[in-house]
Amino acid sequence: MASFSEIINSEKPVLVDFFATWCGPCKTMQPILDDLKSKVGNSASVLKVDVDKNPHAAEKYQVRSVPTLILFKNGKVVWRQSGVMQAGQLAQIIKQHQ
Repeated sequence: MASFSEIINSEKPVLVDFFATWCGPCKTMQPILDDLKSKVGNSASVLKVDVDKNPHAAEKYQVRSVPTLILFKNGKVVWRQSGVMQAGQLAQIIKQHQ
């Protein structure tokens, strides 16, 4: 399995959902992310990172609230937003960074 840094250093955009199992809005994001995956197909990756299990990643990217969505391209943060978003909005943001 590829490491987190290998995945986010991809040429294609990688949307990372920093979440927590106890977070209500994070649970709301799950079906939205499933919908997003079907919209973007192989043009982008969608990854979930549990902040309680991966505190270093959360700290490194200064994730203060969950859910926080961060879009990476070639290892760089190209967009970030906290809170629940719709799949259509996310698909559009990913498209802008392809």
